[in-house]
Amino acid sequence: MYYFMLTKIFLKTPFLTLERKKVQYLTFYIIKNDLKRKNKMTTFANEKQTSIQLALVSFSTSFQKIYCFFNVLFISEEEKIQVIIRHWIRTLQIKFGWINEFDKLIVNYIYNLFMFDTFQASSKLINSFIGHPSCVYSIDYSTFDDCQFICSGSNDKTVSVWDIDNNKQIQSFNGHFRSVTCVKFSSYHYRNHHQNVIFSSSHDKNIRSWDFKHNKPLQILNGHTDFISCIKFSSFNGGRYLCSASYDRTIRLWDVETSKQLHVFNGHECGIWSIDFSSLQRNYNNDNNIGVIGGNGYKICSGSGDNTIRIWDIETYKQCNVFKGHEDIVMSVKYGSNELLNTILS
Repeated sequence: MYYFMLTKIFLKTPFLTLERKKVQYLTFYIIKNDLKRKNKMTTFANEKQTSIQLALVSFSTSFQKIYCFFNVLFISEEEKIQVIIRHWIRTLQIKFGWINEFDKLIVNYIYNLFMFDTFQASSKLINSFIGHPSCVYSIDYSTFDDCQFICSGSNDKTVSVWDIDNNKQIQSFNGHFRSVTCVKFSSYHYRNHHQNVIFSSSHDKNIRSWDFKHNKPLQILNGHTDFISCIKFSSFNGGRYLCSASYDRTIRLWDVETSKQLHVFNGHECGIWSIDFSSLQRNYNNDNNIGVIGGNGYKICSGSGDNTIRIWDIETYKQCNVFKGHEDIVMSVKYGSNELLNTILS
């Protein structure tokens, strides 16, 4: 049984409440609607926009420092909500996405997976998926053949697949011999080979893929010399290319069709914690078919223990920029969306 310590802070922003919850080693900051405090109606558009801003921020206080929220203590209440909205800080792994009626938030912490309904005025727990005997480090969501699935990677060295509609575990893959750090569904395999495939990275320095429809292992990608922190599919060519970041200070680019390693990016002076592909071409040539892999104009950003964010050109393999400013480990990087396409959040 877990005992929660709850601190509620009322914000100046209408309808929003910032809550702080503790459960064992984790602290959660939750922004949510509080319509009961206001006798004021919101339109559907405002309700949806407010719901989109709901954030669940988890911190592992036993392993890592809380960077952003040390500063939150010294700023106004209204500024607190802006800090959380601007900085989607994830120390373990939080998957934020819309499912079906665009009203469910999938998160993970401790040993279980939980699904929350955030489109209503007050959030509520919808489902919990119990099966891992140890910490869950990563989750991903996808649909195959009109069915909804979650995959999870755990400290127990396994990759599990969960059927959301039936609320049950349908597969568990053993193959990694150390903790599974990141899991991703492959849209490329589904579109091109009609396979339901998951890729996973691990502390064992390998990337593995699994066909969970036919319950069999597929590829093994090896080359890293230290544990792999995260993987990410390309935002071009249907996700054919996979990027991986490692504590060996390298970023590696893979072709999942041929299982070949295409390039090793060197430059960071410490282990790499996070990577992301840009979703926008950043040059004037709109012909995406030119170049070695058809990624003309796309970039990779990476965050590292050397306190820097670096930008890499996928076609030329050159380092484009180095951003300095953080005073400690850059644990998460993410290209912005919509009007923030040219922005990197860290």
